[in-house]
Amino acid sequence: MMRYPDGPGHRNVDTSMAAADAMAPKLGRLQRMAAAAIRDAGADGLTADELAARLDLDRASIQPRTSELKRKGIIRDSGRRRRNVSGKAAIVWIEAA
Repeated sequence: MMRYPDGPGHRNVDTSMAAADAMAPKLGRLQRMAAAAIRDAGADGLTADELAARLDLDRASIQPRTSELKRKGIIRDSGRRRRNVSGKAAIVWIEAA
């Protein structure tokens, strides 16, 4: 199995490890979709909630991809924050230059 961020992360708990194994075949596709959507958003960027809405995916499926893409140097924190659906400040992700 590939290691994070190329493979899905887990917390060394059996249920977390099973979820990571189930996600592994989709990981590359979801990372590519997330990276493309953030790139297409340009300087406006996207929060994880906005990214999930744009891709019509569950936030729980797409939010971890932002951490992976950041770790790979593909996206970065813009330094800006926007409110997410719960009203909390959320990172606005943009393509890394």
